[in-house]
Amino acid sequence: MQVPLIRLQCGVNSYDWGKFGKDSAAAKFAAATPTDDFQIQEDKPYAELWMGTHPANPSKDVFTKRTLLDLVQDNQALMSKEVGEKFEHKLPFLFKVLSIGKALSIQAHPNKKLAEQLHKKDSKNYPDDNHKPEMTIAITPFDGLCGFRPLAEISHFLSTVPSLKKLVGDSEAEAYQSAVKGQESSGKKEDEEKNKKALQKAFGSLMKSKKQDIEAATKELIESAKKEGSEFAGGGGPSNDGKELADLVVRLNEQFPGDIGLFVLFFLNYVKLEVGEAMFLKADDIHAYLSGDIIECMAASDNVVRAGFTPKFKDVDTLISMLTYSYAPISEQKMEPVDYPYATLNAAAYSSGSQAILYDPPIDEFSVVKTDLRKKGAKATFEQIAGPSIFICTSGNGKISVGPKVEEVKPGYVYFVGATAEVVLESEDEEFTTFKAFCELQGKEEGKQKL
Repeated sequence: MQVPLIRLQCGVNSYDWGKFGKDSAAAKFAAATPTDDFQIQEDKPYAELWMGTHPANPSKDVFTKRTLLDLVQDNQALMSKEVGEKFEHKLPFLFKVLSIGKALSIQAHPNKKLAEQLHKKDSKNYPDDNHKPEMTIAITPFDGLCGFRPLAEISHFLSTVPSLKKLVGDSEAEAYQSAVKGQESSGKKEDEEKNKKALQKAFGSLMKSKKQDIEAATKELIESAKKEGSEFAGGGGPSNDGKELADLVVRLNEQFPGDIGLFVLFFLNYVKLEVGEAMFLKADDIHAYLSGDIIECMAASDNVVRAGFTPKFKDVDTLISMLTYSYAPISEQKMEPVDYPYATLNAAAYSSGSQAILYDPPIDEFSVVKTDLRKKGAKATFEQIAGPSIFICTSGNGKISVGPKVEEVKPGYVYFVGATAEVVLESEDEEFTTFKAFCELQGKEEGKQKL
């Protein structure tokens, strides 16, 4: 019987927003597995390394060149009966490395019901019928726009940024401010619904601004940003540094001159993640990644509803109608990882402060474990799980073994591990970091970490 440890060749996508050449972690990791048809070009942007069975860029067995989808459908024990039946014998998650050189579109991913409707109506722009909740873990410093700010911060900016208020409209801005004043923390369900409706109305008004009005407002906004940026300060949150937001406006205008996204950022949380920090985005949550390298895991979908910072198809009406309009400080979207209890460290691993930590979002499709082995000879042994896993190494050298099969691991190496296999990682360096995405349905509802 074949040992369920398969080294994968994974494709990298080139999108405008990717980092160029060898500056892109996605490109470097793709190049770690040589292929006849891929060499890094220094003048080309490389955005996303895909690891999984999604047909748009399927991973393959390095040696046989068979797709991972073929392999798991031919041998359903690789997925486990339970996972295979629930997810139609396809890997339930898509694992990625993103290298972000400039802003991604302002976007959200549809929930399952909306995805089915959009796919049926417009399969060109919505290529599948699945939802796409996703989790982001920084592997270099990252920044982005994620979720709506607390209501009082938005209200503050409507008062202090005249160009923003003009686009929203004086009467709409004042109606919003009046509706939400003093209501944000009442705790009453009816107040929360009223707040969301007010937020939707103000945001919808902004998103439907006319092109000539956006151009005029942008000139005013950039002039303010290049002065002191004092009108951008305040708002009561962690992102209340006026100079930081002013610099962000200038930076984004250089990438997308006169784009509505320059004003959307006053409605959204501006978040920075340090290495190892993470956040989870539910379906229908608005976001735009701005810079950095990240590990991303999501349900296996490529559906995106876009409305700014993009030359691609925009669907403003769908975005306005689909969003949850949940508003909260960014601290509520960040995830706190916990110790992963099903990895056993050897003495060398314990003594060097090695660790395996779990990022566990409140969905069935995936969880991720980050393992840092900090000494040569440090080992982590992962217990069997009733589901599939994909491992990628992001730094250092080591080995991965399943039963008698031992394979070398270097940065960018990717391995698929079948269900019920015990896995051992061993470091050959002072720092050996891997990420493991996996799906296991048993116990997924128990002990959920708090988001």
